Amino acid sequence: MTDPLNTPEPERTPNGVPGAEASVPLEHEVERDLVTVRRAPRYSRFMTLGALVGAVVALILTVSFPANDDFDMGQVFGFLLLACAAIGLALGALVALLIDRATARRAKSVTVEHETIHPVDE
Repeated sequence: MTDPLNTPEPERTPNGVPGAEASVPLEHEVERDLVTVRRAPRYSRFMTLGALVGAVVALILTVSFPANDDFDMGQVFGFLLLACAAIGLALGALVALLIDRATARRAKSVTVEHETIHPVDE
């Protein structure tokens, strides 16, 4: 087990890079780019939630109507599940699309810097 107070730090050379030789000159390159930053919804989560809400609606509809002589409750639930889950999935995707459009208006442009340090080629 090591003692964090007595652990030696890596040796730093004059150019600031641990373990590098002091005689190697380094070149710093800084690139600036303009990027757009915005929040976007996760479509899969909205669609999954819509399908789950559709399944709950199908279950409520199955239980709320009286029993049918031609079909048992499992068949009625299966038919309603297919229809309600598909409609819920589509509505979830539509809600995510509307939220995405609304948040696109608040997008901001920012400047980012990317710094690269490498040895100078001679």
